[in-house]
Amino acid sequence: MSKPTPISGFPEWTPAQRMIEQFVLDRIRATFELYGFAPLETRSVEPLDQLLRKGETSKEVYVLRRLQADTDGPAGDDSLGLHFDLTVPFARYVLENAGKLQFPFRRYQIQKVWRGERPQEGRYREFLQADIDIVDRDTLPAHYEAEMPLVIGDALRSLPIPPVRIQVNNRKICEGFYRGVGIGDPEAALRAVDKLDKIGPVRVAELLAETAGASEAQAKAALALAEISAPDASFADAVRALGVSDPLLDEGIAELIAVMETAAAHSPGLCVADLRIARGLDYYTGTVYETQLVGYERFGSICSGGRYDNLASSGNVRFPGVGISIGVTRLLGLLFGADALTVSRSVPTCVLVAVTNEDDRAASNRAAEALRSRGVPTEVSPSAAKFGKQIRYAERRGIPYVWFPGAEGAPDEVKDIRSGEQVTAAAGEWTPPREDLKPLVG
Repeated sequence: MSKPTPISGFPEWTPAQRMIEQFVLDRIRATFELYGFAPLETRSVEPLDQLLRKGETSKEVYVLRRLQADTDGPAGDDSLGLHFDLTVPFARYVLENAGKLQFPFRRYQIQKVWRGERPQEGRYREFLQADIDIVDRDTLPAHYEAEMPLVIGDALRSLPIPPVRIQVNNRKICEGFYRGVGIGDPEAALRAVDKLDKIGPVRVAELLAETAGASEAQAKAALALAEISAPDASFADAVRALGVSDPLLDEGIAELIAVMETAAAHSPGLCVADLRIARGLDYYTGTVYETQLVGYERFGSICSGGRYDNLASSGNVRFPGVGISIGVTRLLGLLFGADALTVSRSVPTCVLVAVTNEDDRAASNRAAEALRSRGVPTEVSPSAAKFGKQIRYAERRGIPYVWFPGAEGAPDEVKDIRSGEQVTAAAGEWTPPREDLKPLVG
């Protein structure tokens, strides 16, 4: 077999990186549950008509096909695609199970998603997301939109990563403003402004004219709105100073003020009102979020989401929601690439039990079982080599302690191979220092 070639966009972490990832997921999961979100996992595939009905995603969806599909049979696998986010499958799940759920329904979901986009640093075709959403029946109070940044701020603050800044906007502000200045297609204008960081204001102005029918003056006004940014509710004064009025604009300003004031009371400096944030997916209708990792701003958002009112509906019943998603693989990929995350050892093992000779391996196994029964990660040496070789084996793997079973009734001993200290110990009683019990991420 020839040497395998890596597939671009499908990351495979080393064991040490995977331990860091699991640590990160445990911290995120714990924070989500502290806020009362319940776990959920949905299937990996969805009908294509559901995946394609919202947002500009048709070029990114991976279609599911069997190698030898029955082309003469009824439509089946060809009508399925891998989900590109967790919001669309969650909305479908709510519709299917509405009669079994208690509303407002708070769930978190940590799963892989797939997008056929061009791989680059921090962007992958297969990646892990950690989502929270709150969905209600018919109406969803706006205070839930203010809660989202608090949860994410606490989750990311619990990790050994650089600080984050959550950029917040409200699409009602943008749509109301565009209506107020007379732009005929507010949704097209939103999609154009969402590209501001990628293509710059000159090209966005051209897009506004081409796709939204904006005049030069209207495009200039839309760009002036996008330039507004403030660390507090003072953004509202800057918007009103532009002299545009519309009821939807007023509604959006009030909702964004509430988000900023709530965030400031909980975590001063966490949020900034940034009116260039629009989010490209069409299903967002209210508050939208993007999150910058300080020092890594050039790579874009590592956590995003927003309010959606029309994604899930059945007849006259609607299920409005608000959600936000941490791009776990994106976050870790950036930090791994910068060597900004480390783990104290590359294996979970805390103790290696030495083997005096193969005939006495049973004694080593008994010591290992006693240590494991008390929660100490332990493995037994693979061979009865000289003790020096067994110690070097532990050193190479980063295992901090080597256990020596006592011979002919003598007590066992344990050696800290970093300091060289060796003491008498009993496997049913000895406990390592807390910082050595499990690998530490930093």
